Amino acid sequence: MGVELGGAYYNTKPQVEALETLLQQLPDPTAPASPPVDRPKLKLRRARQLDAEQVQELIVGYQAGATVYELGARFGIERRTVSNILKRHDVPMRRRGLSPKQVDDAIHLYNLGWSLARVGQHLGVDHTTVLTKLRERGIPTRDAHGQPRP
Repeated sequence: MGVELGGAYYNTKPQVEALETLLQQLPDPTAPASPPVDRPKLKLRRARQLDAEQVQELIVGYQAGATVYELGARFGIERRTVSNILKRHDVPMRRRGLSPKQVDDAIHLYNLGWSLARVGQHLGVDHTTVLTKLRERGIPTRDAHGQPRP
């Protein structure tokens, strides 16, 4: 029975040669550092401000029946911003929601496998409105992966 001296590290020549090759690939430590890479600066998105004329146009559009979603898309702002502008100008908000027949349709489509987003888009409301109505009716809902929600 022989005793192995050093095992896998007994002959270190290949490891030393590999390290020397890597060392030669490194930049010269006495050379001046290269200038930093010029990366484009991140632009912070600034909230889009509507002028007085645009605000009036938004209010008229809403009073003519446009939804906050449509107005948001038209003016390039979030639907919540549209709602805030309307509230600041004391414009009465419409509560669209879903009729009982629409809720029945939403349940049917959801049970066919449609996503909340697709059902909402089909009915012209946000997916959270659909989710709220399904929960009110006791309909079990799925997560984004099709698994039952707790």
